Amino acid sequence: MRVLLAGLCTVDVVQRVPDLPEPGHKVQSTDVSVAAGGPATNAAVTVAALGAEAFLLTVLGRHPLADLVRADLTECGVTILDALPRRDEPPAVSAVTVREQDGERTVVSHNAAAVEPEALSYFDTETLAGMLPETPPDTVLVDGHHPVLARTAARWAKAHGRPVVVDAGSWKPVFRDVFGLADVVACSAQFTAPENALADVPVVVTTAGPDPVRWRGRNGSGEVAVPAVEARDTLGAGDVWHGAFVSKVGTVGIEEAIEFANAVASERVRHVGPRSWIGPVRAMMGVT
Repeated sequence: MRVLLAGLCTVDVVQRVPDLPEPGHKVQSTDVSVAAGGPATNAAVTVAALGAEAFLLTVLGRHPLADLVRADLTECGVTILDALPRRDEPPAVSAVTVREQDGERTVVSHNAAAVEPEALSYFDTETLAGMLPETPPDTVLVDGHHPVLARTAARWAKAHGRPVVVDAGSWKPVFRDVFGLADVVACSAQFTAPENALADVPVVVTTAGPDPVRWRGRNGSGEVAVPAVEARDTLGAGDVWHGAFVSKVGTVGIEEAIEFANAVASERVRHVGPRSWIGPVRAMMGVT
């Protein structure tokens, strides 16, 4: 299985604290880690951890901070497709605070706001095709953070008969275009969209943390229970879910793909840190 994941890549500075700080207060962290982050990036790490090939289409550039991201993702087995390799500006940095007692977190990030769409105006499906491996991806996931990359990846997928999964974390204007190309839109229970924006999407999946994952499609609807676990770190759990899910799309039925993603994400939240869960998940899934 080969998966193309298009979207945001950040440098995540993650600190664990006994309690989340109140305004005007300082707290001392008990642990600090630095890793690549972002919805598509975390999903790509998951795809690679599950033994599939992950190709991350993103904006990274040549700033020194980008070297941290490259080293981390190379270690994780993710192939980076950089749409702006000569960009001098730093990648987005996310400041993440995780509460020890229950794994809840706060995130402050500039996301992809610093990248002007005009900088990517040259990028199209022909350019993307030239960056892809000789054997093209089997499925595509987009998170919408870089609109040009999202549209291009989705259009390439439809032109080549590959399924498109949209990670709809929050409403973005590009989704007006991308939803029309999507086979599956996976969103959280808090996701809100303009009226009828999801009406023509073949399958819509709604996650709700530890609660059952609901889905509805042209051939029915249903829900799949989430395994009950003690959550110690929820950072990126939704992204991990999307990565596990897209790794199964097109090869199994919708409920089986959801069940698989639920199991992987539930195992992720049991482990502290941005990469500590990879070994246990690989062992659980029998990945060598």
